[in-house]
Amino acid sequence: MCDDLTAIEEEVALSRTGLDRRSFAGLGAASLAALAAPLGAKTTKAPPPPTEKMVRIPTTSGQMDAFFVHPKTGRWPAVILWPDIAGLREAYKVMARRLAADGHAVLVINQYYRSAPAPHFNAITEWRTPAGQEKLRPMIPLLTPDAIVLDTRAAAEWLDRQRPVHSGRGMGVAGYCMGGPFAVRSAFAYPARVRAVASFHGGSLVTDRPDSPHRLFAATSARFLFAIAQNDDKRAPGDKDALRTAATEAERESEVEVYPADHGWCTIDSPVYDKVQAERAWGRMLELFRTL
Repeated sequence: MCDDLTAIEEEVALSRTGLDRRSFAGLGAASLAALAAPLGAKTTKAPPPPTEKMVRIPTTSGQMDAFFVHPKTGRWPAVILWPDIAGLREAYKVMARRLAADGHAVLVINQYYRSAPAPHFNAITEWRTPAGQEKLRPMIPLLTPDAIVLDTRAAAEWLDRQRPVHSGRGMGVAGYCMGGPFAVRSAFAYPARVRAVASFHGGSLVTDRPDSPHRLFAATSARFLFAIAQNDDKRAPGDKDALRTAATEAERESEVEVYPADHGWCTIDSPVYDKVQAERAWGRMLELFRTL
């Protein structure tokens, strides 16, 4: 979860790089792509090169802007990607390109489209500033469970109308940080299509609310992957057990693991990005999505 303790841990991680938040936020697309490059050689045949564009998707709340990337030819299983709290930006475009290169049609949603088009920040470090938090203050309350359900349906229906999408195969959803619970709600919103969900250092997955994400599993048709940060687990050690129990009771296949890395370790522009553990989590996601 993105709290004050997480901010302190990010500052410690930044100090090891020798960069401040402004310098870290200034990392360009080439630097981010280098960070995202896989460890080792690919062992499977690569799909055609990807093509990409920004798109606008009509919803009941307005026009949702999103980044759409997919192999240039052929038809591929779709994946919806929910970014972390700092929203759609270059880091998530880079990550989506890599996922598309594995053979997926990927849509990265600007979850804050009700307030303004993306990008809202150049890097996640910017939202930690007073100005960044003030910018998000009116935006976050608009992201209600009902809003995420409606946005998922709009995005999924739009994807199924696109030529590069193989609508006969299942759809995947990935979410990071605040996007983790959004990914679970996406499976709840569109059970006929969403067959795989990956949550990376997701927050608020287990709450005492009746509509808590972990209480929605039985109403989905998905397999689940929950990659949990070690510092998140330390603050809420019961969450992993609640997720496992809920999945078992709902008869949903799940993988729940605490990684030896801190909250944000999978996002390439995060101060705590951990290449080795991020690659391991990425590999688990690819294995999950290859079942679509």
